[in-house]
Amino acid sequence: MQYIVNAPSKLNIKLSLPASKSISNRALIIYALSGGRLLPQNLSDCDDTNVIIDAIRYMPETIDIKAAGTAMRFMTAYLSVMRGEHTITGTERMKHRPIGVLVEALRRLGADIEYVGEEGFPPLHITGRKLTGGMLEIAGNVSSQYISALLMIGPVLEEGLELRLTGDIISRPYIDLTLWMMREFGADAEWSSGDTITVKPQPYKSIEYVIENDWSGASYWYEMVALSNDRDATVQLAGLMDGSKQGDSVVKYLFSLLGVKTVFESQETGRLQQVTLKKSGRCVPRLEYDFTGSPDLAQTVVVTCCMLGVPFRFSGLSTLKIKETDRIEALKTELRKLGFVLTDQHDSELIWDGTRCEPSEDAAIDTYEDHRIALSFAPISMRQPVTINNPHVVTKSYPHFWEDLSKAGFLIDEIK
Repeated sequence: MQYIVNAPSKLNIKLSLPASKSISNRALIIYALSGGRLLPQNLSDCDDTNVIIDAIRYMPETIDIKAAGTAMRFMTAYLSVMRGEHTITGTERMKHRPIGVLVEALRRLGADIEYVGEEGFPPLHITGRKLTGGMLEIAGNVSSQYISALLMIGPVLEEGLELRLTGDIISRPYIDLTLWMMREFGADAEWSSGDTITVKPQPYKSIEYVIENDWSGASYWYEMVALSNDRDATVQLAGLMDGSKQGDSVVKYLFSLLGVKTVFESQETGRLQQVTLKKSGRCVPRLEYDFTGSPDLAQTVVVTCCMLGVPFRFSGLSTLKIKETDRIEALKTELRKLGFVLTDQHDSELIWDGTRCEPSEDAAIDTYEDHRIALSFAPISMRQPVTINNPHVVTKSYPHFWEDLSKAGFLIDEIK
């Protein structure tokens, strides 16, 4: 299936974004570890969150998390401390996404985990039991989801957890988000030094908790405002927070460099409120940025810069190689179809020096079973019609994205 997307000449829309997937998934694991009495409110309705809800609600013998990498990592740790035997599996792509670092760390804490197929990759057979905990070392440059998965089970370990991160620490904002949420639920968890996190064996409390909406989802509307030719383009987004703990809230800063200003309805931080995006008319001539702390924004910013003609050099992209697809290669391939020649270095940098090539005729954007490819390329329609293959991949994080575009006046033609 394909969608052909044409944008309106004017952009003026007020909408509610999906709830944060990152916060929802963490809240669900912590909720379950707290005894599962008060379900968090405003949970994300995306695929990744729904598979966790089903897993902790029904705890079947075989848990299929489909394409949800976050669910695979968080549930692996969760099942390790919950009594019972379970096999956790996913899509064919998931069976080729590495999980050995997390499994080895959990085994060092005493977890009983076996590989069902290839060593280092799902599926996994897990026999849950009470774990002692204690001191553990793990490389700081692994996915922050491995680190968050370990931290969240810390309060239920008999001796708690002292987690030392060695080398460079990437995606620190996501680690800080996890620690902040753990403390919201009553845990005693904090950085005890520059590279060590201490989690005391203090149980979680069951509390009422409301999920903030998703700054990652906001990024695609920032992109639309940046690319719109409507000088009065305005997008109003509800349910966001100034001073948010979401790492992707840095999108406010990034797009201030690309011609979009962010206006909160009040100066009060720490509460959910409405945010208005408008064009500022000011855009940098060239952009360099390290995405180590917010890799999920990379695709949005890369596509925006190309369409605005802003050369860039982006680093901190190593985790993009092991996402739903190799996002670095996917960006190079799909943007070449549109006439942009990107290069990469060291498996962690993506560069565009302004080099162009002849765009492909009738090019359609392949999405590689990756929601963020579809989400970040659809706003190109602000400059030219764009065809998206397999558009329904957006259900992984933003299920009503196409409906929101329609509400904003976009014309979406479906071709089967």
